[in-house]
Amino acid sequence: MEEIASRRRPRYHSVRGSMIKNILLLAALFAVGSVFAQAPAPLPPVRIILVGDSTMAVNSGWGPGFCADVVPQLTCLNMAKGGRSTSSYRAEGSWAQVMDQLKRNSQFSATYVLIQFGHNDQPGKPGRSTDLATEFPANLRQYVEDVKAAGGNAVLITSLTRRSFRDGKVKDDLLPWADATKKVAADEGVPVLDLNADSIAAVNKMGPVEANTLAMAPPPPVVAESAASGNSVPAPKTAAPVVPSANAAERKGEAAPLFDYTHLGEKGSAYFGRMVANELIAAVPALQPYIKP
Repeated sequence: MEEIASRRRPRYHSVRGSMIKNILLLAALFAVGSVFAQAPAPLPPVRIILVGDSTMAVNSGWGPGFCADVVPQLTCLNMAKGGRSTSSYRAEGSWAQVMDQLKRNSQFSATYVLIQFGHNDQPGKPGRSTDLATEFPANLRQYVEDVKAAGGNAVLITSLTRRSFRDGKVKDDLLPWADATKKVAADEGVPVLDLNADSIAAVNKMGPVEANTLAMAPPPPVVAESAASGNSVPAPKTAAPVVPSANAAERKGEAAPLFDYTHLGEKGSAYFGRMVANELIAAVPALQPYIKP
């Protein structure tokens, strides 16, 4: 009997060993399957086109800071141009270039066109100013309808505030254009980012001294002295000599590299670019995966 039992033990141990191996193999397969099951699906490619004036444009606006805050699956194309209004941007042919881009949309799952105007639509800018009650909203509405017709998604943005202070508070001189922009967005059923209100709140909180550090150049002594009292004096319009160019006219090309209360340096671009990114996530939740944390 002992001999028979001894002959059976190896078979028992062999069966038990095989069962353990099978259990371990199944556990390993389950673990691998769980990893693959939890792996997120790759993000489809998306594109954002920026359309607006110098407060959005490369070298002078928040656009570069915004484009730095997106993931590689999102193509960020900054087509904003300094000195443009809702009227002049179309008249010069820049909008036709945007529409041409929208025709080449097959490689993207969606294209969003972010539109911000207002600064140069204000009175006193020959060849650019538009009537607030009629032309400005009509121009914005046509931009939105063009984007929709081309299969894109329009997002309107109210104008970035100027950083000029009086008695410790920002001079809010763009509110009527911001209100008109929000009304067009409501009428057309498209998202709107209230950058005007959010930037005013932020700049008021930081005060004139800190706000001046967001400009393209350090403030001149007279500006810095005035800021300490809570007020902004007119910024000098002189800078180091530059090579003349076809875009040398004030605000008709890229913003000149000097201090002012409108345009942004690298710090300002990063600050307000992030602000727009956060606003966009709130207004268009589908784009959250495309914005860096």
